[in-house]
Amino acid sequence: MKKTDLELQRDVINEIHWDPSADGEIGVAAKDGVITLSGTVNSHAHKFSVIRAAERVFGVKAIAEDLVVKLPTSALRSDTDIAHAAVAALKWNVQVPPDRLMVRVDDGWLVLEGSVDWEYQRKAADESIRSLTGVKGVTNSITITQRPAAGDVRRRIEEALKRSAEVDARHVSVETRDGRVVLRGTVRSWTERKDAERAAWSAPGVTAVEDQLAISVPVLPA
Repeated sequence: MKKTDLELQRDVINEIHWDPSADGEIGVAAKDGVITLSGTVNSHAHKFSVIRAAERVFGVKAIAEDLVVKLPTSALRSDTDIAHAAVAALKWNVQVPPDRLMVRVDDGWLVLEGSVDWEYQRKAADESIRSLTGVKGVTNSITITQRPAAGDVRRRIEEALKRSAEVDARHVSVETRDGRVVLRGTVRSWTERKDAERAAWSAPGVTAVEDQLAISVPVLPA
C-alpha cells in the first residue's frame, strides 16, 4: 500500500531525529511525495544532513527546502578566516587536484571555481569545505574538463547500471553526445536515482549528466 502524506511526513521526521548530525527543530510537510523542509539550522553542514536524511526515506519523490542557516555567535568567522581555512582544507584533501581551484567568500557564503577532470574531484572539493566553521552555504561552480570520450561510453554506463545493486537498469535509458549524458526512465527511490547519476559520472569523457529520471514508488503490499 502507498504511504499517506501523514505517514511520509512521520517517516521523514523520524529519520531526521534518528540521524544525530541532522536532528533539530525542523518543519516537515508532505504532499503527494513532495517533502517541504523549513526552519533554522546552525550550520551549512547541519542543513546538508537534514536534506540527506529526507532523501533516504522511501516514498520521497522530491524535496523543496526552505532551511535558513543562522550561525551561533561562537561560530561566526570573518570572510578572510573562512577563505584561509577553505584553501587549507582543499590542499589537505588528496582527491582535490592542486592549483586548479579558486575560492571566493562573501558574508560566509563560499563559491568554488575552476576545473577538474572528474566529478568525484568536484564533489571532494565541496565536501572539504562544507563543514568548516562559519560557512553559511556553498556554491559549487567547478566545471569538468572536456576530454576525448570513449566511443563505448554509453555501453560502459549501461554495464555499470546493471552491476549496481541499487539500480534496476531495465527501466533506465542512456543517451550520450559530446560528453553529455541524459538519463531517462523511472527509478524506485531517491537513492536509486543518485546511484544512477554516480554510474554515469564515472564513465570517461563525461562532462555533464542530465538526470530526467522520475521516481515511481512501488505499491507496498497491505
